[in-house]
This record gives sequence, C-alpha cells and structure tokens, in this order.
Amino acid sequence: MLKFTANLSMLFTELPLIERFKAAKNQGFTAVEIQFPYELDALTLHNELKKQQLKLVLFNVSADDLLQGGEGLAAVPEKKQQFQTAIAETVEYAKILKPEAINILPGRCFNKEKLISYQTTFKENLQLALASFSPLGIKTVFEAINTNDMPGFIIHNSEQMLAIMSEINHPDLLMQYDIYHLYKMHEDPASFIASYADKIGHIQFADCPNRHEPGTGEIDFKAIFNSIEKSNYTGWLGAEYKPLHSTEESFAWLNSLAKEL
Repeated sequence: MLKFTANLSMLFTELPLIERFKAAKNQGFTAVEIQFPYELDALTLHNELKKQQLKLVLFNVSADDLLQGGEGLAAVPEKKQQFQTAIAETVEYAKILKPEAINILPGRCFNKEKLISYQTTFKENLQLALASFSPLGIKTVFEAINTNDMPGFIIHNSEQMLAIMSEINHPDLLMQYDIYHLYKMHEDPASFIASYADKIGHIQFADCPNRHEPGTGEIDFKAIFNSIEKSNYTGWLGAEYKPLHSTEESFAWLNSLAKEL
C-alpha cells in the first residue's frame, strides 16, 4: 500500500509553518516532510508532531543561497566549513525529530571549469553526512534537479545519482527520486522506479510542466503509482507540489486516483 506524506514547505502555505501540521492531520496524513525546518526550534517541532500524532519522515540540510539563485552549499569547495556547521545543526535537529532520511541538495556550479572540483567536494560532503547520520539510524539521500528550473545543477539525472552511489558504496546512501524533476529531464519514472526501487530512499512528486498537483499536467500518475506499488519500494511518497488553487482543493488526486490502485 502506498504511503503519502505532505510536504509542509509546499503545501498549506496559507498558514504559518507551525499550523500546517494540524492541517495535514486534518486531511488524513499520518506523516509529513519539511524542506528546511530551521525557522522553528527542534523541540517546538517535536512537540507539535507529538500533539498531532504525525511522523516527520524527511528534511534537508541547509542549502544556503540555493533557493535565492545561488550555488548552494554542498558542492562549493570554499564553503566546506559552512557545510560542516550545517551538518552539525542538522544532527541536533535529527536527534530530537528522528526522521527516516535527511536530504542533501547538491547545488549548482556556474563555472564549468570548476565542475569537477564541485563534484568532488559534493562526494566528500556526502561522506561527512553519512558519518554523521548513520550512527543515528538515519539514511542520507540526495536528489537530482532539472536544469530548466535550476540551470547549472550538478546532479540532474538518475545516471549521475547511480554513479555516485556506486562510487561511495555505502548502504545508508540512497537517492531521493523526484518524479517532477526527472520527468522534466525526459526520464521515465515508472520504468526507473520498477528497476531501481532498492536504490531509492524517498520519492517526491508533482505534475509537469508547472509543478502543480497530479491531474493538472501531462504525467500519468496512475501508471507511476501502479509501478511503485508493484515494485520493492517500501518508503514514503512526498506530495511536494505547488497547489493550483488552495491546498485543500488540490487533494482530488488523493481522494480518487490513489483509491483506484
């Protein structure tokens, strides 16, 4: 049976973050995820999760200026100390919140001559993340993002993710497979997930091309959800989309499509 989480950074944005937990619970979710939870202290988040009887499945290590158009944090050689500080902060949150996985956003490289250096730095930083999170029983995941939305993103397809996993070869390193981003890179999510479910630690989704909820674009989510259900994937599916109208109105896919499986 498929397990869905509500991404509280993308959904229920009509409300302050602390109020989104109850809103997700009211819509029937038993688990949530947050891109960057650091605007609230970990104990406040823990208490609200407990109050609403929700599980926090995943959150990200800080990405510095990535969402503001910058290169981010995890691959920039000059920011290695800053990344170490971010990992330390994430560990403190993880000890209290106990997510199943923590995501590392690789980031961008705007100077192609520096790409190899950025890729090397990213792999070194993944090793640091693994050394920090594995003792806590937490998986480390990383994701590819399409180069239309984020030009210069250093990891932008499944082949690159598989290559990094093969090179590092750590049982706690898995990919975060984002259906929206990889579909936009002309991949076939249903086929890939069927073949590589054991390499995936978390799945996120939105429709394409505008990143709204399923049913607003061109992705065949019935086929993809069927493929996931038949695969060996046992993790969560994160609803990480921008609602076309209100968040509550966006859940038609959950009430109809998911029930058809």
